[in-house]
Amino acid sequence: MPLSPKLEAKLSKTFAPDSRLDDVFSGNDITFITDKQGYAVTLFIGKRRPDGSINGERYVRRLKFESDGVTLKSSHWEAKGKVTRF
Repeated sequence: MPLSPKLEAKLSKTFAPDSRLDDVFSGNDITFITDKQGYAVTLFIGKRRPDGSINGERYVRRLKFESDGVTLKSSHWEAKGKVTRF
């Protein structure tokens, strides 16, 4: 299942570096993890359990940078399958 364009747009922003953020998007609970530059690189989407873990799907983002190593050239989200606890 590909990510919706609205969710991709939300995740394309820069966030706090090396952090875990919990949110809700279109009726689904989401948790995403950022890298040292603040880009969202891992996404968990589904239903949050009482202990805070997500039961649903996991996605990983592949980032390509320009030759300077700082400017983001492109990115792609890959579905990695079901997750029962995170």
